Amino acid sequence: MLCEDVRIADIVKKVGTPSYIYSKASFLESFREFDTAFAGIDHLVCYSLKANSNLNVCRIFYDAGSGIDCNSGGEFYRALKAGVDPRRIVFTGVGKTEEEIGMVLKHPVIMLKAESVQELQRINAIAGSLNVKAPVGIRVNPDVDPKTHPYISTGLSENKFGIDSARALEAFELAASLPNLRVTGIDMHIGSQITIAGPFVEACKKLAELAASLKRRGISISHFDVGGGLGISYNGDPSTTPQELAKQLLPILKNVGCRILFEPGRYLAAKAGILATRVLYTKQNRDKNFIVVDAAMNDLLRPSLYKAFHEIRPVVKKNSGSIVADVVGPVCESGDFLAQGREVQKSEQDDLLAVMSAGAYSFVMSSNYNQRRRAPEVIVDGSNFYVVRERETYEDLVAKEHLVEKLLTRI
Repeated sequence: MLCEDVRIADIVKKVGTPSYIYSKASFLESFREFDTAFAGIDHLVCYSLKANSNLNVCRIFYDAGSGIDCNSGGEFYRALKAGVDPRRIVFTGVGKTEEEIGMVLKHPVIMLKAESVQELQRINAIAGSLNVKAPVGIRVNPDVDPKTHPYISTGLSENKFGIDSARALEAFELAASLPNLRVTGIDMHIGSQITIAGPFVEACKKLAELAASLKRRGISISHFDVGGGLGISYNGDPSTTPQELAKQLLPILKNVGCRILFEPGRYLAAKAGILATRVLYTKQNRDKNFIVVDAAMNDLLRPSLYKAFHEIRPVVKKNSGSIVADVVGPVCESGDFLAQGREVQKSEQDDLLAVMSAGAYSFVMSSNYNQRRRAPEVIVDGSNFYVVRERETYEDLVAKEHLVEKLLTRI
């Protein structure tokens, strides 16, 4: 197996396993595909940093022409560290703190996406204390079923996100009346890993009607934010492409009269990455086969959290036949698996496996559970590869902790 022109085995010789390996060319291909699909309208694609927040990944998309969607103070800080002009940053999040709002308002961002009436009032107060006019978009919950996993559905009335569409006009009128806010647009995000166009079409139609209502009431908006959520095919099932999505959305969006914003993350990053892992042991409990690898749920949480499917391929193909097995990690949890009941190449100790489509919502969701060190990240560019995040050391695991002598005094 190669990533661009580099053998995965050669990368692993340098950085070990488990390790995340990304293709720069794949990042760029996905971005250009999405961007080109909507070339017929005034738009800006804002890469959603929560999908993969590595500084270099952020900069690759930014240099290609992307804006950046940040969901926390930490992501905003990362974007600035990567060299992103804040005038190409959208700041989102359902629970922004005073510290985060103040931090962002010191920069000329595209807008802060407000998700409640109380948040509008807080942004107004903080903007007043800083003597600035805060650009604010309002996230509206259109109550549309995105047909995805319930944990990543965000556009239903039962979800925590956005302002109820029935109260949206009231929220816009309030925002327009607050002295330190500048209302810039309508925003939505209905969910993640959406593989059909229908939910996007339904939501855009609803919010286009809201945009028309705002115009009639004299509330001017400059952007219409479709959000992100376009999924990929992890297992070979059909999935809507940007071209197919654009074909159905463009007739709606062309009539809104605003700049259209998109915030894709998974679609741009997921297919560009793998998690490389090494087989530690193979064993059989009665009629069940296990392949124990050195990657675990702390490295890739999606299978344990969502029962998510990631294809697992051998880095080196062999004529060893196939086997049905659970691919599991070393963490002390029965839920620590990368695949269950999966037909894979029959493996031996030290074989290398690649967990596919791991460029998004993978490293960013990793942890130090069981005090495991987080994996390195590598980006391949043609025939070269670069370690863009080193593997954590044991010293890193305790770097922010202190033994307090008074706590240790025995009675």
